[in-house]
This record gives sequence, C-alpha cells and structure tokens, in this order.
Amino acid sequence: MALTTLGSTGGSAARSITAGLTRKGVDLRSKLVEGSLIGALGITMVILAVLVADIIQRSWSVWTDRPVDFLTSGLNNSSAAEAGVSSAIRGTVTLCLIVIVVAFPLGIACAVFLEEYAGKSRFARWTRVNVRNLAGVPSIVYGLLGLGIFVKALDALGNSADNLQGRGFFALRWLGNVFEFFAGNQGRNVFAGGLALSALVLPIVVITTSEALRAVPGAIREGALGVGATKWEMIRHHVLPAAAPGILTGTVLSLARAAGEAAPILLVGAVTGTLITGNKGFLDQLSGPFTALPAAIFSYARAQGEDFRAVTAATALVLLVLVLIMNGFAIALRNRYDRKW
Repeated sequence: MALTTLGSTGGSAARSITAGLTRKGVDLRSKLVEGSLIGALGITMVILAVLVADIIQRSWSVWTDRPVDFLTSGLNNSSAAEAGVSSAIRGTVTLCLIVIVVAFPLGIACAVFLEEYAGKSRFARWTRVNVRNLAGVPSIVYGLLGLGIFVKALDALGNSADNLQGRGFFALRWLGNVFEFFAGNQGRNVFAGGLALSALVLPIVVITTSEALRAVPGAIREGALGVGATKWEMIRHHVLPAAAPGILTGTVLSLARAAGEAAPILLVGAVTGTLITGNKGFLDQLSGPFTALPAAIFSYARAQGEDFRAVTAATALVLLVLVLIMNGFAIALRNRYDRKW
C-alpha cells in the first residue's frame, strides 16, 4: 500500500510556486509594462512643460512691462495697455466661495446618506447611476441649466423684491432689499454663475466623498457601535474624520475644475467686454455685472492685435497659478489628515 507523501499532497506544487517566485532572471512582460507607464508619464510631463513654457514666453512682455498694473486693472478688451485681471480674479474667488457654500455641504450630505443610510436599496442604486451620468454631462449643459433656472429664478426674486419694498412693514422692506441684492442685474450676476458651477461639480463631490467613505474600514463602524454610539455619532465622530483626507482632496480638486470652467458662466451672463466698476463697493459689485478668469481669457483671445495675445497668455498663466495653488492645498490637506489602516 502506497504511503501518502508530501509530494503527493501538493508539495510539488508548492515547490514549483516557490521556485517561480525565487528564480533569478528578468520578467520581460513586467519591464515592458513599467517602461510603457514611465514613458507615458514622461510624455505627459513634456507636453505640460512645453505648454507652460509657451504661456510664459508669450506673456513675458506683460510681466516685464506692467506686472502690478496688469494684476490691479479691470477687464478691458478695447485697450491692451489698460487690460487687467483684478475684476476677473475677484469674480473667480467669489464663484469658488459660492461653490464651497452650496455644493460641498449638499454633496457630502448626499454621499453620507447613500453610503451610510440608503445601503443597497433600489433607490440608492438608481441615484448612484444618475449621479455618475451627471458627472459626464458637458459643462455647457449646466450653463443652459443656469440660464433657464437660476437666472430666471433670481429675476423673479427681483420682481418679488419690488412688491415687498412697497409695503409699510419694516421686515417686509428688509426682506425685499435682500431679494433685490441677490437678483441684481436681472439675475445675471455672480450668484447665478456660482449656482451653475455648483450644479456642475456637485456630482463630482458626491462620487469622491462616496469613495472616501467606502475606504473607511468596517471595523471602525463596528467598534463605535459596539461601545454604544448611535449611528449618527458613529458617522460624525469616527467615519467622517477617517474619510476626511479623501473628502477634502476630492472637494478641492472639484473646486479647481469649477474655477477653470468658462461655458456655464458665459451663458449666465459673465461680461466678456469692458467691465468698469467705478466707485462701487464690494457688495454692489456682487449684485451687478461680473466676470471671471475663464471669461477674461475668452474676451482677450477674441481681441485683435499682438498685444492682446500677450494679455491672453498672461491671464491664462494667472488662472493656471490659481488652480495649482488649489491643487497644492488639496495635497497639503491629504498629507495632513492621511491615516494608515
């Protein structure tokens, strides 16, 4: 009777696997894949470097002749010597602040509901599919949404303000003034642009936050519930802090995308000509005509003359620096709150 040996029970297979892992030689397939990836990275970096160098070279005359005046002058497509980006920078920052206030809380709350409360229900699956589809919709469609909904809604708010301001009650007059502030310029103001951009980045915020919440180990949730925490206490004090690096990184990167979008703000009424604010205060400028860096690039690119080519490149460089600052902020947040499990 044959005895059972190590080789007959799988020892030979184990020895062959060990030999395969420890054998000396070059894995040609792995080296080819690694080389292809490094080559793709190198090509991407070369293209980016060429683009940045070309923008700097084209805008060099602006930075050497009038750097401070360029950064402090307003939008002006009639004279390259007086063209600047101060109003565009102010408009871009204001738009980003509106996106932070509107899109980020809504997106994070939606992701928390989908991942922590809705589970795998039919409604949750349907919502996730639609959110991912909305993330791929072209930005100009969100501009049409802003024009058809937000601009008209703010304009209607202005009509309501006229009715309220004619009433005798102080509270109603005050409410009418608030409505008039948000409905300035017949609804074609920075608030309509900010709402359109918020709708644009909202699906991205939901997706990135959902992925960050899924990455939190289940043991964190089980441990919190095991010591008597309620579901909301578990989410508030354990899940959200653990997912904070991914949430912060995703939201800031989506904010950088909003800062570089031109189509939505152009459709809702961003100024592409000459914007003169005069002696208007900051609040008056908020409710009036507005512009942003993408709209300024579009405006200067349409103007005739070599001087405007340099102004266009300089404006693009300012936008690039602003986006790089946002991305750097996202990396710093990720490194600050990153945790290893």
